[in-house]
Amino acid sequence: MSGTLMSSMFWLGLALKIVMTAGIVVAASVVVERSGPFIGALIAALPTAGGAALIILAVEHDAHFIAQSAVGSMVANAVCPLFALTFAVLAPRNRLVPSLGGAILVWLGGVFLSRLLPWTASTALLANAIVYPVTITIASHFLGDVAPRARVRLTARDLAWRAGVVTACVVIVTGLSSSIGSYFSGVFAFFPVAMSSFFIILYTRAGGPVAASVAAHVQAPLIGLTLGLLAVHAFAEPLGVWWAYLIGLAIAVAWNGLLWVWKNRRA
Repeated sequence: MSGTLMSSMFWLGLALKIVMTAGIVVAASVVVERSGPFIGALIAALPTAGGAALIILAVEHDAHFIAQSAVGSMVANAVCPLFALTFAVLAPRNRLVPSLGGAILVWLGGVFLSRLLPWTASTALLANAIVYPVTITIASHFLGDVAPRARVRLTARDLAWRAGVVTACVVIVTGLSSSIGSYFSGVFAFFPVAMSSFFIILYTRAGGPVAASVAAHVQAPLIGLTLGLLAVHAFAEPLGVWWAYLIGLAIAVAWNGLLWVWKNRRA
């Protein structure tokens, strides 16, 4: 009976991740067209695919495993701005494949090199505190609020292959979570599959400069995700996983809300 329940929860979580990823790609793409790269970046930085992966992990593992996975996710999120920055630098002057491929190689190299260090929540937070000011400063040169060269259109084929990629990622991460341990489970839960899909959509439909601008704008919003993951690590065991998830999500959303208010006051 418990095995059937676990299987049902797995497939429910998988469906949730697919829907959330597809939804964020659609919403962010439309928002970029209508409101510009900054608002699109706020949406793209929300913990959609990664958050759904953590939900699936919570069904299969205890609170201690989730707390330790959050540390791995914080490390992954310290590498994510390097991924986005690489794409922002390459996309305006290069084709999609080398631009996105180079960004993914940077992310993979970063997370595997990170395994050479013994990580705690404190050191993962410190890594984020060091990386983000640097990437935000560099990315400021690629922020240009450029307009899409054409209306962003999404087809059923676009969403179908992205759902397939998401399915493959979540099955691999959750299937291997017991053997790869909490650290790499947390790391690969936040493999930038949703963000990559979003960049592909923008590059092919709106052009490299637009996609690059969103990648540059996404730097600051990603800080909220780090703070949310820190809350998951801190509260998963004392309060329970689901309360920790709610607190983490609230922090990420609140951070993006503050950025939106700050941006409007400067305008």
